[in-house]
Amino acid sequence: MASRSSVSLSLSFFLDLLCYLELCSCFYPKHLNLSAVGTHWSTAGATWYGSPDGAGNDGGSCGYGNEVSQSPFASFVTAIGPSLYKSGKECGGCYQHPACSGKAVRVVITDFCGGGPFAPESAHFDLSGTAFGAMAIPSQEAKLRNAGVLEVQYARVACDYPGRNIAFHVDQGSNPNYLAMVVEFEDGDGDLAGVDVKEGSGEWRAMQQSWGATWKLDAGLELHPPLSLRLISQYVSLYGYKY
Repeated sequence: MASRSSVSLSLSFFLDLLCYLELCSCFYPKHLNLSAVGTHWSTAGATWYGSPDGAGNDGGSCGYGNEVSQSPFASFVTAIGPSLYKSGKECGGCYQHPACSGKAVRVVITDFCGGGPFAPESAHFDLSGTAFGAMAIPSQEAKLRNAGVLEVQYARVACDYPGRNIAFHVDQGSNPNYLAMVVEFEDGDGDLAGVDVKEGSGEWRAMQQSWGATWKLDAGLELHPPLSLRLISQYVSLYGYKY
């Protein structure tokens, strides 16, 4: 069953809706622990794309834009095949791969890859050049990148963004009757099963996934702040915040 928590935001539609909202005032501690559902290792194919030391594609199909090359993603990102992408519901989810270097590599889903020679695989990771090279023994990064399609182990893990909890980017197309936002990252679970919004003490209304990590509400009538957002996780509770 999905679990829920609330994020309260004070939004002025002519100001805050065009701003980057980074919420960092936590009013209860995190309860995110994917180990509660167990760590299950599976096998997948792995390739890389983009520049050797880059972040794959700027933004990709999840809609994160050039944030993928910046903290907290820091280019440790991946495109994912359809079996795990789930029409964008897994955007922001974190996966871990054992590495030849002896240090596990954790990546965030920020893009989609499908079809081609990878279609028959049960799962496929098309990693950024940075993340793919990090799996190599030091000084052997180029050799690993030239190895072609690798068979790797992977496991779903909690995201870990030290000092950063959650961030929203409100879409510039938002207006008093329409609200859309990219949930850019969430420490812990990472991905979302749903997002709800309400005005003041009103009823919760489900937002729709527009594409990737973008969620929208076609309100029909003018929305009045303050607004509350409720993030729904398919694993365990997310954070609670006030803004």
